[in-house]
Amino acid sequence: MTQQGVRWSADQVLALAPDASSRKAGSKLGAAGPWSGAGSSGEGMVWGLCKGSGSKPYQTVVDIADASGPAYKCSCPSRKFPCKHALGLLLLWAGEDGVVPPSQPPDWAGEWIEGRRQRATEKRAAGAAGSSSGSADPEAARRRAERRAERITAGATELEQRLADLLRDGLAGAEQAGYGLWEEMAARMVDAQASGLAARVRELGAIPSSGPGWPVRLLEECALLHLLDQGWLRRERLPDGLAATVRSRIGLPASADGPPVRDRWLVLAQYDTADARLTTRRIWLYGAESARTALLLSYGAAGRAPELALPVGLALDAEVSAYPGAGQLRAALGEQFTPPAPAATRPPGVTPAQAADRYGEALRDDPWLDSVPVTLDRVVPAPDGESWQLADADGDEALPLTPAARSRPGLWRLVALSGGAPVKVFGECGHRGFTPLTAWPERPGEAVSLC
Repeated sequence: MTQQGVRWSADQVLALAPDASSRKAGSKLGAAGPWSGAGSSGEGMVWGLCKGSGSKPYQTVVDIADASGPAYKCSCPSRKFPCKHALGLLLLWAGEDGVVPPSQPPDWAGEWIEGRRQRATEKRAAGAAGSSSGSADPEAARRRAERRAERITAGATELEQRLADLLRDGLAGAEQAGYGLWEEMAARMVDAQASGLAARVRELGAIPSSGPGWPVRLLEECALLHLLDQGWLRRERLPDGLAATVRSRIGLPASADGPPVRDRWLVLAQYDTADARLTTRRIWLYGAESARTALLLSYGAAGRAPELALPVGLALDAEVSAYPGAGQLRAALGEQFTPPAPAATRPPGVTPAQAADRYGEALRDDPWLDSVPVTLDRVVPAPDGESWQLADADGDEALPLTPAARSRPGLWRLVALSGGAPVKVFGECGHRGFTPLTAWPERPGEAVSLC
């Protein structure tokens, strides 16, 4: 980013688009025609004027060096971030040499960049001060924690009784009772300040009448919920790491208190999941030197994309701090020393059998774990009856794809990338199968996002 010759690819730019319509509109603005006064600086700034429907062009500027991903400012009335003009500007910058030349930023761009970076510095300082002041009364904090623990214990005890009633009366009654039974139970867990329990109860409510074999799936999930309840009620007897995992699964907040690990972190995958309340963005990182895999979580209100955005294939020199808990991979992004830049780094891969073993080992630390991040080496996507699998090109092993993966357009991108030849695939491996998220061709080439 400090040199004009180091740029993102078009796919990495378009990965920032909040929706398909923005991606399409931004692509149309990725040519020089509507732009004037475009330029870039070695400090991670790109700016330009885009001709619109009015007499004045839209002023567009992007801060690429922001630690949490690109930040955008445009004088257009769009409420989308990034808007189509910001996407078009980045596509222009990612294109041919000389179209967005190095230069000094105009006042309107420089003032915005300077202002937002100053505010970011003040915010970090205020956060540090707030953290110090928050610990000024540890006795009050201890009393609040005790009151919440008591409410969670009461909620977990009630949930245990509800599960016992369900099993005593028979699982068939769950189908007849409808979703209202589960929503009322989830509301009680919210009142008990156990958001993790509430989420799992809502997931239970979606299982009855969900297709063949639903009673077995319901019994399995009830057993995991019972295990989590018992883990909380007996948390004092658990090892510290497992106790921290239980607290996290219950829904208690935690801070990233692990020692900062500086590395060149490769962005392996980024994808969003959404419900009626929240949009959650998951970003998987791989440390080139530490060989560690880390998960960054970012949240946005329903219908709005989270602020953190790191397109696949970029690498950043940064510090990452882990959250507590045995087997937990979640981390917080700390200080960033250089802007994200394209990288040719690829994570090492394993066989399908080794991937399954890795998931099994991870369950010992976290029995509620749905999947683990895994990179498969030299696999070929192949049909398996009505489903698909990733078969080992050098052996007889294979991993089935999850139902969700089989319904995504990314499956066909993976098949096209492979063309029957082995590929390297990063994804999530769990009890439902493997979900591919990113792939690399065996020959040298850029990462292809499958999300």
